[in-house]
Amino acid sequence: MVLSFPAGITRHFSSHPSPPVLTFTISQYSRLEQVLPNPQLLCCDTTPPTGDSKEFWVNMSNLLSHLKKVAEQRPQATYYNVDMLKYQVSTQGIQSTPLNLAVSWRGDASSTDLRIDYKYNTEAMPTPTPLTNIHFMAAVDGGVNKLQAMLPPATWNPETQKITWKIPELSQRSENGGVGALLARFQLAEGPSRPSQLAVQFTSEGSTLSGCDFQLVGSGYRLSLVKKRFSAGKYLADN
Repeated sequence: MVLSFPAGITRHFSSHPSPPVLTFTISQYSRLEQVLPNPQLLCCDTTPPTGDSKEFWVNMSNLLSHLKKVAEQRPQATYYNVDMLKYQVSTQGIQSTPLNLAVSWRGDASSTDLRIDYKYNTEAMPTPTPLTNIHFMAAVDGGVNKLQAMLPPATWNPETQKITWKIPELSQRSENGGVGALLARFQLAEGPSRPSQLAVQFTSEGSTLSGCDFQLVGSGYRLSLVKKRFSAGKYLADN
């Protein structure tokens, strides 16, 4: 979780030496694991949260010192991003993944067929948002000397021996509700191929997988914009 402050905030704090404490709550807090507040800036009550939200407050003296240092390092910046909180979310089952995958390898010494079935999963997100800039990548060994078919078209890198499909966007409004398949047939010189892991990358703007939300507490500050985003890190599928 990152808070962005306008560059003029340092002048404001300089003219108001005792600013109100910046306080906020995080809802759906019980879904978070391994919560790591910024130890220099963020404080919270160590008692269990009441209900399903937890309150945090900022060490204003440390925040002001941090913002002054950033302003000196980046005098042309219009805003300053400050890391406040890191966390993990663990869920189980295929219903928790925003992109469901199934990989199938079939072949013999002379050829290999690769099929990747995918499905956009609305159940994984409290507010379903499109997945964008999706890359599917798989390594194919066995001495590929010819690509006999690729549906839809893909990119083959002979140096890395990897095939990559790119899909600009998937959502509920995509063809077949975001359900589809990727197909490729490879002619081999030294087969058979050994099935490899499929790696996938994507991003999504407007939602989180945790379902958490952020809200300011008290007066003195105004929240102009909340951005929610998640992206695929180590997102893999096996045969």
